[in-house]
Amino acid sequence: MILLAATPIGNLGDASVRLRETLAQATVIAAEDTRHTAQLLRLLEIDARPELVALHDHNEHDRAATLVERAKHEDIVLVSDAGMPTVSDPGFRVVQLAAEAGVQVSAIPGPSAVITALAVSGLPTDRFAFEGFLPRKAGERGRLLRDLVGERRTLVFFESPSRLATSLADLADAFGADRPAAVCRELTKMYEEVKRGGLAELTQWAQAGVRGEIVVVVGGATAAATSPEDALAEVLERVAAGDRLKDVTREVAEASGLSSKELYAAALAAKRA
Repeated sequence: MILLAATPIGNLGDASVRLRETLAQATVIAAEDTRHTAQLLRLLEIDARPELVALHDHNEHDRAATLVERAKHEDIVLVSDAGMPTVSDPGFRVVQLAAEAGVQVSAIPGPSAVITALAVSGLPTDRFAFEGFLPRKAGERGRLLRDLVGERRTLVFFESPSRLATSLADLADAFGADRPAAVCRELTKMYEEVKRGGLAELTQWAQAGVRGEIVVVVGGATAAATSPEDALAEVLERVAAGDRLKDVTREVAEASGLSSKELYAAALAAKRA
C-alpha cells in the first residue's frame, strides 16, 4: 500500500507512537527531502535504515508511476518535510495514480499547520477554505484575491516571511483594511506566535520583518445589506464594462447574500427589455 504519514510541523513530541513504529519498520520511505527525513529518524532515535527515495515537486510527475508499481508488492511510506503529505506538499500525483491502479492508500493522521492555525486563530472554524501559497506575481495574486472577495468561509493561506508584508497589504486592499485575520508563526515551536488584528494593522506589524514558517488566516466576507435593485444595477454596469455575466452575478450574489440564480435571471430579463 501507499501509507501517507504526517510528521511533526515543529515539536518532535507531536510524533505519534504509530508514526514512530511505522518509520522504524519501514523498508521504503518516499521523502520530500531525504536529508530532512534522515535527520528526523535520528532525532526520533530510530536506528532503522530504510531506503529513502526522493519525491518532490520537480520529480513527482516522473517518479509517481514507479512508486505505485512498487506499492503493488510492498508498502511505501510517503512523508513530506512537515505535516500531512499532499497538502501543499508532494504526494497528490502518487495518490491519484494509486487510486486509478487499485492500490490501497491509507494515512497516519497527525500534525497539520492548516488545522492548527485555524484552531488558534480565533476566527470561525465551522466552514473554511485552504488556498495554499498565494501567487508570487502581483497580477496573479490580485486576480485570485478578486475572485475571493465575496468568499464567506474563513480563508487559510501559506506565505513566506519575505513576502508576508506585501501579501497582507494586497489582502487589505482586496478585502478591506478592517477584515479580521491572524498571522500564525512557528506553530508548535519554541517561538510560536499568533498575531491577530485587522489586515491593515497586521500589514504594518509585518513591515518590521517576520521570521519562521507562516500561516495566514483571514475571516470570511460578511453579507452586505444590498437591495436586489442595487445588486442588479451593479451587475448590469459591470457587464456593460466587459465582464462576463455569469462571473459577475456569482461575485455580486456572494457579496450581497442574494440568490445567484435569481440575480442571473433578472439580469437576462433586463438585457432583453
